[in-house]
Amino acid sequence: MASYTLALPIFALMEIKKRETAYDGYFKIYKLTVTQNGHTFTREQFDRGTAVAALVYDTEKRRYILTRQYRVGSESDLVEVVAGMVDKGESPETSIAREIEEEIGYSVDNLTHLHTFYSSPGGTTEKVLLYYAEVSHQHADGGGKEDEHEDIELVSYTREELLKESFADAKTIIAQQWVQLNS
Repeated sequence: MASYTLALPIFALMEIKKRETAYDGYFKIYKLTVTQNGHTFTREQFDRGTAVAALVYDTEKRRYILTRQYRVGSESDLVEVVAGMVDKGESPETSIAREIEEEIGYSVDNLTHLHTFYSSPGGTTEKVLLYYAEVSHQHADGGGKEDEHEDIELVSYTREELLKESFADAKTIIAQQWVQLNS
């Protein structure tokens, strides 16, 4: 009987030799000098931080609550799960509970972590922690924070409506697929 060996390529790790701030405004961009396989070159890195997102389900109304807002990156309105950034000193769970209150006006009854993933690891540091949040009482209108210039509309779906909808946002598509696989 013949013996076969599968030769896998060995990937050299990219090593960051230098990090310079290329832009420091609302966002931050670094210029990295890196080496790999004996070559030195530069790459830009968009420092986005850690984001949180939640597929919110109102257990009383039996509907999923999402948001619609204008997004600069897509230059359009998008329907998305509730999302935001983890503020310095906050835990991800505290951050997503805060975002749910600000954006849709609910307090969280139950929170379950679903996935952690990078949104676009080829050029950005953003890591997203995705949750499933159960809520039962809307105590405020939501709509976002005025001082952050948010203008957020609430959109609700039954399970069937959510699964039929075509979304353009990756974290929302991941949440939609989770519903399809788990309910």
